[in-house]
Amino acid sequence: MLFLGYTIPCMNQNTKGRGRPKKGSAERKSTSVLLRMEPREKEGFESAAGLAGVPLAIWMRERMRAAAVAEFRKAGKDNPFVD
Repeated sequence: MLFLGYTIPCMNQNTKGRGRPKKGSAERKSTSVLLRMEPREKEGFESAAGLAGVPLAIWMRERMRAAAVAEFRKAGKDNPFVD
């Protein structure tokens, strides 16, 4: 009983949270796209992302952005991704 009496008050103290600080609203991604694919396609994309050393979502976003930029250049349009 002495053990519980000692640990519970320590657990209720207002201490700083652990882990990474939350992102501000300007830094968060706010929309998503559902993309259906064959399981083998996803496996291939995951393998490629692993080779690049990044998570699948980042790998896909980078590749899709690069493909879109190439399409805009080909069409002579402005690049909407320039910040």
